[in-house]
Amino acid sequence: MADANPTTNPQAALLRVQDVSVRFGGIVALDGVSFDVLRGQVTGLIGPNGAGKTTLFNCLSRLYTCDSGTITFDGHDLLALPQHAIAGLGIGRTFQNLALFASMTVLANVMVGRHCRATSGVVANALHLRQAANDTREAEARARALIGLLELDAVADAPVAALPFGTKKRVELARALAAEPKLLLLDEPASGLNHDEVQALGRLIRQVRDRFDLTVLLVEHHMGLVMGISDKVVALNFGRKIAEGTPADVSAHPAVIEAYLGAAA
Repeated sequence: MADANPTTNPQAALLRVQDVSVRFGGIVALDGVSFDVLRGQVTGLIGPNGAGKTTLFNCLSRLYTCDSGTITFDGHDLLALPQHAIAGLGIGRTFQNLALFASMTVLANVMVGRHCRATSGVVANALHLRQAANDTREAEARARALIGLLELDAVADAPVAALPFGTKKRVELARALAAEPKLLLLDEPASGLNHDEVQALGRLIRQVRDRFDLTVLLVEHHMGLVMGISDKVVALNFGRKIAEGTPADVSAHPAVIEAYLGAAA
């Protein structure tokens, strides 16, 4: 089990969020949020609707700009980088609302995730030069390996639009893994899944974490999944951090109980 107090081991922090605040007009979405994600950890980020979880993910993906604070990833100032540089730096993401290309095949969708690792430029691709062809072959090989790992072989050549929702979730995960991320951001991966699918998802997250030496930051409402696979949990409410520690400590924290169940609980 990872140290529940990451500040005691700063050298192991792959991601460091410090005093991050985000405002939308008069609404405070994040209010001075700080926490670390240690290398190799699965860190769960929980909180009621409107707590600020997705806003924080969007800051990490550079979809939103912070009003104040710093975010450091693997020694880099994340907030100083453009959005298009995030994947190449080593951050992969899935989305609560699937962001797949519905008319494209599973294979083509996963290959898209490999784009940030291509060594050929636009001109080489336009002229079908050798390096571009090599990139395409490498991307397809990587994509097919991930399709096999995630048990998607039977639908590799099927358009994504025709697939069940749970299968689409695995396609999006494969696409995120295709970029060889160091940090995998999972935004509500259990949303829309049944009980058996959620259990399989938990095993899969741990499997890919171990196989690819990943660090995982997980936003999820399914408490059984979060508490079952996380090394550490961070709880937000109304944009503020209210608890941080082991799953057992956070689930028993009075502020977390109140946030989910009300003061009477």
